[in-house]
Amino acid sequence: MGILAVSVMLEALNRDAQHATIAKFIQNELDAEREKFELLRQQQAAAAGGSMHSRRPETLMIDISKHIGVEEDSLLRWFVELDDAIRARRIDDGDMQVAFAQSNLAGRAKTWALGLKLHDPYAFGSLEAFKSRLK
Repeated sequence: MGILAVSVMLEALNRDAQHATIAKFIQNELDAEREKFELLRQQQAAAAGGSMHSRRPETLMIDISKHIGVEEDSLLRWFVELDDAIRARRIDDGDMQVAFAQSNLAGRAKTWALGLKLHDPYAFGSLEAFKSRLK
């Protein structure tokens, strides 16, 4: 509808009706823009939500036996259990791997590891260093 047609229609109305018609038109335009804005915001939130909240792979909580450091305790078997549990739990950080390994020590082995860490907090720089010193 052209400007001339709108002017003719508004001139046919009294002053109060003109104001009411203009106010209604402006309100309709605002409502339409708000709906567009809200739809755009929802689409952006859905797009961002999909990438930000992507589902993490589930971890498998495997329990392993405690290594106590006695002759009959198989260190090789314990290393295999330890590696399996670390992979299943998705522990990628080296310090966390060492901490997890230490948490599964008991008896003489735990006393030995804690004694080393007491003198040098960085005694085990990696899981491989921890394993080689434990051998």
